[in-house]
Amino acid sequence: MPGSYLPSDYMSVLFLLLFALGFGVAAIALGQLLRLRRPYHEKLVAYESGNEPTELPRFRFSVKFYLIAILFAVFDVECIFLYPWAIVYDKLGLFAFAEMLIFIFLLLAGYVYAWGKGALTWER
Repeated sequence: MPGSYLPSDYMSVLFLLLFALGFGVAAIALGQLLRLRRPYHEKLVAYESGNEPTELPRFRFSVKFYLIAILFAVFDVECIFLYPWAIVYDKLGLFAFAEMLIFIFLLLAGYVYAWGKGALTWER
């Protein structure tokens, strides 16, 4: 239809998004309404592998912790790209193989750089 700003092809995507949003809100609301509320001291204490907490839970994490977490996320996401490529490798040809070699080289270069900067050593 001329002048329509919402193509009918995307209506199913809109319905899916609305359903997902509604389901999430309904699940949280239902959980709030039906759960048991019986707080007691042991339930409210911070859990440290079954041991009594040794210090206050509000302490600063080292920047190294966040750096290693970000490096893990980056390398993990980049390695996920290897799986679909390996599945269709025989259909892609030599050009895709060369692109994957460049990708792996850049990934390895980033790993060597992070290692050289000491980002992968926990204690200094």
